[in-house]
Amino acid sequence: MKVDYIVVGIGLAGISFCEQLKAHNKTFVVFDDASQQSSTVAGGLYNPVVLKRFTSVWKSKEQLEIALPLYAHLEQKLHVKLDYKIPVYRRFASLEEQNDWFTASDKPILSEYLSDKIIKNQNDAVEANFGFGEVLNTGRIDVKTMIEAYKADLLKDKLLFKEAFNYNAIEIEESILQYQNITANHVVFSEGYGIKKNPYFNHLPLVPAKGELIVIHAPDLKINYVLKAGAFLIPLGDDLYIVGATYEWRDLSNETTQAAQEELLNKLKSLVNCPFKVVNQVAGVRPTVKDRRPLVGQHQTYKNLYVLNGLGTRGVMIGPYVAKQLYNLIENKTPLEEEIDIRRFD
Repeated sequence: MKVDYIVVGIGLAGISFCEQLKAHNKTFVVFDDASQQSSTVAGGLYNPVVLKRFTSVWKSKEQLEIALPLYAHLEQKLHVKLDYKIPVYRRFASLEEQNDWFTASDKPILSEYLSDKIIKNQNDAVEANFGFGEVLNTGRIDVKTMIEAYKADLLKDKLLFKEAFNYNAIEIEESILQYQNITANHVVFSEGYGIKKNPYFNHLPLVPAKGELIVIHAPDLKINYVLKAGAFLIPLGDDLYIVGATYEWRDLSNETTQAAQEELLNKLKSLVNCPFKVVNQVAGVRPTVKDRRPLVGQHQTYKNLYVLNGLGTRGVMIGPYVAKQLYNLIENKTPLEEEIDIRRFD
């Protein structure tokens, strides 16, 4: 078999890159052993504002201009609902926070995203004496559904190998490489935390951060917005809500823990005062980077090996943006932005 690309890993980064390949009529196969779960346990929010500090997310406008059309295209192609438009409400803890919000909403870079009106809390089940600020142009991507549907589509076309990639089996020549019975021009590694086992890119400063979410059933809560205040609360419909997320840097397993559940429940109880029941809990390890920028680029020695990783906590926004940059680097020799290029760590 001869293809243009081998893609290793099919989370948010891998799907974003495969869509670049399809858009440009490039042939490819994918290897994925389902060992990495950070994408499938993601809350999936796209939100252009850092709500802790009321600042703009890096390149948020450019990211959304690429990401949202991609998800709309995947909805049609895969016949699934992925993009749920929903506002994000930032709960205010004080009058000072209200004032900080108004100051931020006057800034040109934030004015299209931050409403200049304070929303009063009229829901007895929610604790919010100082009301909320509304973030505009936000929503949730159902990442788990997207990955499952995308994998099924790849399997249908015989493009997905559900097995671990054997790094030792690559035979690299100057302009081509051989992997088992596959001849390819390039390999793109989009493995998330799995990069730590990759001998070609495991030197990169990926900082794995385990995250856990719980899902609750709360029939009396009745909110139709994402509530952000320390934790986030995301409506799923049918009185179900995601509550997240935790950060853990020592235990890097995909196993859920009682400690994480208790941490999330304590945060939840400061947000709501209605009965609820925990119905699910999931865990995964996020691929984060110390400077909060992705890891994108070409191997220093083996020029047909590339990496697309380190999407962190905002993968649904940044994944399609950096995938396009990587494609343009490989096919058009367009330099990457210095902020995402792995050469910044040389």
